[in-house]
Amino acid sequence: MADGPVVAVRGEAYREVAPELARFEVTATARERDRQVALARLAERAAAVRVLLDEHEPAVDRREAGELRVRPETNRSGERVVGYLGSVSTTVTVTDFSTLAELMLRLAEQDHVEVAGPWWSLRPDSPAHREARHAAIADALRRAREYAEALGARVTGLLELADTDEGFGGAGGGAMYARQARQAGPPELELDPRPQPVHAVVRARFTISEPVLA
Repeated sequence: MADGPVVAVRGEAYREVAPELARFEVTATARERDRQVALARLAERAAAVRVLLDEHEPAVDRREAGELRVRPETNRSGERVVGYLGSVSTTVTVTDFSTLAELMLRLAEQDHVEVAGPWWSLRPDSPAHREARHAAIADALRRAREYAEALGARVTGLLELADTDEGFGGAGGGAMYARQARQAGPPELELDPRPQPVHAVVRARFTISEPVLA
């Protein structure tokens, strides 16, 4: 229990900062009548994707293998298998945005390869989160002082400071979808990184000196 009056306030800070990561998904597919041929085609196309990603290794922060799917396709009655469809996906996280568009387009030019993204985000340990929390604490203290001043009092101590779940850090969209496309010259594409919202909220309780109410 606090001795004396207490003021409870909410501190908040909102920022829009440049993204630090871009994530996209690349999927290789194969459809053939024979299962073994379908698997061989799928392996070839997945290998071609890996080669391109290897060439851009300095810009790639992480590669994560996704789902491998191989399923039979049947005729209308569902009684007879007429072919096999296979797909394998990889999620790629990139930190060098200067080569992002080129990499995505080169992947999309490959036979039977689909590319979706990018999705922009911040690193979980981004300094932007810490800066927003510090700003939210400063906002809470400013509000407490304003309330105390209005009462002819002053802030004398901190009783409680609590983070809340109201803050958020964005994983921004702005995705593109690219499918294999043939052009006369090398394609060009500019991707504008989407600013990421960073929102921090704290709740605080301060003790204040005796108000002057007269």
